[in-house]
Amino acid sequence: MTRAAVHAASGNPLGAAAPRQEGPADLRLVPPALAAWAAAALATGAPGGWIAGVVLAGLALAGAALVRAALLPGPGARGVRRRVNGVAVAAVLLCAVAGAGSAWLHGADRHRGPVPGLADRYARVTVDLTVTSDPRPTRPRVHGDRLSAAGLVLDADITRVTSADGAVTAVRTPVLVFAGAGAGAGAGEGAEVWQRLLPSTGLRLTGRLAPPTEGDERYAALLRVEGSGPPRTVRPPTGLQRTAGHLRAGLREATEGLPPDARALLPGLVVGDTSRIPPELYDAFTATDLSHLLAVSGSNLTIVLALLIGPPGLALRAERRGLAPRLGISLRSTALLGGVLTLTFVVVCRPEPSVLRAAACGLITLLAIGTGRRRSLIPALAAAVLLLVLWDPALARSFGFVLSVLATGALLTVGPRWSAAMRRRGVPPRLAEVLAAAASAQAVCAPVVAVFAARVSLVAIPCNLFAELAVAPATVLGFAALAAAPAAMPVAELLARCAGWPAGWIASVARTGAALPGAEAEWPGGWRGGALLAVVTVLVVCAVRRIRGHPWIAAACVVLLLLAVLRPAPFTRMVTGWPPPGWALAMCDVGQGDTMVLAAGDGAGVVVDAGPDPRLADRCLRDLGITRVPLLVVSHFHADHVTGLPGVLRGRRVGAIQTTALQEPREQSEFVRRTARAARVPLVRAIPGERRRVGPLDWRVLWPRAGPGLGAGGPNDASVTLLVRTAGGPTLLLLGDLEPPAQQGLSRDHPVLPPVDVLKVAHHGSAFQDPGLLRQVRPRLALISCGRDNPYGHPSPRTVGALRAGGAVVLRTDTDGAVAVTGAGAGLRAVPRGPV
Repeated sequence: MTRAAVHAASGNPLGAAAPRQEGPADLRLVPPALAAWAAAALATGAPGGWIAGVVLAGLALAGAALVRAALLPGPGARGVRRRVNGVAVAAVLLCAVAGAGSAWLHGADRHRGPVPGLADRYARVTVDLTVTSDPRPTRPRVHGDRLSAAGLVLDADITRVTSADGAVTAVRTPVLVFAGAGAGAGAGEGAEVWQRLLPSTGLRLTGRLAPPTEGDERYAALLRVEGSGPPRTVRPPTGLQRTAGHLRAGLREATEGLPPDARALLPGLVVGDTSRIPPELYDAFTATDLSHLLAVSGSNLTIVLALLIGPPGLALRAERRGLAPRLGISLRSTALLGGVLTLTFVVVCRPEPSVLRAAACGLITLLAIGTGRRRSLIPALAAAVLLLVLWDPALARSFGFVLSVLATGALLTVGPRWSAAMRRRGVPPRLAEVLAAAASAQAVCAPVVAVFAARVSLVAIPCNLFAELAVAPATVLGFAALAAAPAAMPVAELLARCAGWPAGWIASVARTGAALPGAEAEWPGGWRGGALLAVVTVLVVCAVRRIRGHPWIAAACVVLLLLAVLRPAPFTRMVTGWPPPGWALAMCDVGQGDTMVLAAGDGAGVVVDAGPDPRLADRCLRDLGITRVPLLVVSHFHADHVTGLPGVLRGRRVGAIQTTALQEPREQSEFVRRTARAARVPLVRAIPGERRRVGPLDWRVLWPRAGPGLGAGGPNDASVTLLVRTAGGPTLLLLGDLEPPAQQGLSRDHPVLPPVDVLKVAHHGSAFQDPGLLRQVRPRLALISCGRDNPYGHPSPRTVGALRAGGAVVLRTDTDGAVAVTGAGAGLRAVPRGPV
């Protein structure tokens, strides 16, 4: 038969030999993979007896399905179809049984031996262990007025445990190791040793065991290391891990001279090293749903393999694209080289869930290339899921694994259809492909993000589109710097400098997107919130399909979306009623801490304290429409007043930061200096008696008293205290966190202190107040900033009672939410927003 006849007989207008021609998607592996995934997720942490019953029932049902398929009569097409369906049902049941059984075995392995029992008793032990992950810095958190000490966590397998009674047991139990500042992981030489630890290193540590976090089935216990100084190494890492560590260290060295954002981001983009990423940059990436770029992901491997075998979307003719055919490498050699490259990638970049998923998919596709079989990415994805879930059932409950699989599935199924639909409507092919990829990935991943983050990013799609322009060049140049560093550091530094430009662009996209007032929208968390967002997403997609022929409706939807993201002050006030017109003062709801804003003109506000949480401080200022801060006053350096400083600085012009003279606690005062220096904002000291004027505001610094006794009562008694007058508005007294001795000193220094309209009650309304000062200032409104369900009992009922007995109307952020003050004289009133 001639070639033309073969093409005509194919029944396809493209002919039988069209290189991109492919039949219907092969979905046969999808049900078994989903069954194994679901069974492993449900069985992880479940009682052993329940799992055993499910496994036995599944085996019985699978056997019955196979027997029935074998006994079905009829040689015709219907009989064959019934037998195939019976085998398919049996395969799904067997995969589910395998998933549940694997989870059962892994769970039994975690709970075998004495470690879980010792953890329940919080026993002190000496252990030999093998490190199985890179050390990860913990993010300090605010506890009251203190910031928790920084430390490191790492995964490890205990191989020998010695209890307090001298009993020695050989085990293999996974634990999470926490090395706080007391163990030498906070700063200094000990911290450097902890940070340089590599997987496969053997350590001998002494510490106290504790049960793992509820619901976390990856570990049998938590080990808190005791003592100080570096850890004791009993076995060096393997040669393979030393080589990987040397490569990672070379990349860090090559990026030392880059600008701060590029220096922090590039190692994360290339090898998943996020140790340099500051909290504010991390928050910006989270707000824009770009956090998948902070750590190495499957897209990095895709880019690397694309250089060798061509774009994954052209897998049917992969041998015709990429570097391999240009270098004359055969198909099987290409597959072998790609496999070595993939395994090296996993070792250097560490086996994170998204890396494992991408590696498994890549290896399966490379195997198909090497054997000359038909390459299809959907079966490869399903096979990767099945193999990985059976190998490590903990992945079944990993949000990173879920997001990676969903995003990849969307790119393979939904993305091409949306791209084709856009091209049919005149969108350029490349733009249609990029838009469809970003939109489809966001559509399927957003409900999962809402489950654990309780938020929705409204700028995720455009930010991902702009960031995608720089991901490939940053990754390729970064890997080139990684490979060149051991041999020629100057070349690696040059390549890193080139990679720093696209990396800096990605960071700028994240910061710019996060600075938009409506970058994030709150959403119900948990599975109900995720299900609700999934339903809303489906409705939105259906609505988009229906309004495509109605340009005016589409334009109105775009305008509404822009208004929701940009949130111009008049529009926001019209919709929410907040802030009320003519507001002079606003107390933000920032939890257990303080942030107050004094209106200083159009879009400007003097901010007093920054609260404990940058996100909450930033959100409050956005809601108030504050884009310029002529002065930020830090009353004192306790964490619940300063840790939110990056949120105040985010996307705003700040003229100066004024602080108290007492630089205690030292860690927090250094944090303020460091943050101000990075933002290029000058620091000034508050001087008792000084007067300032900004717009309608005129204030005087009443406290702290200058002299050698400064700080004798601690940082609280060194709080900057302001008496503020507003033109045609209320008078305000802001007490910071003054304790009774300092309040009494304030009364003595200012015996003619006049009554005020508004009092910011000291120290979150604690019981420690000076009744004489309250009687002297006789406030009409008393505002208390405190967190809901705080463990300190703030505000004290005694303080609230004393204020009300003096004629004050008391408002508190834990029950009233943010509070704004408007009017003056007889028209003075407080407008609570209500708790958010």
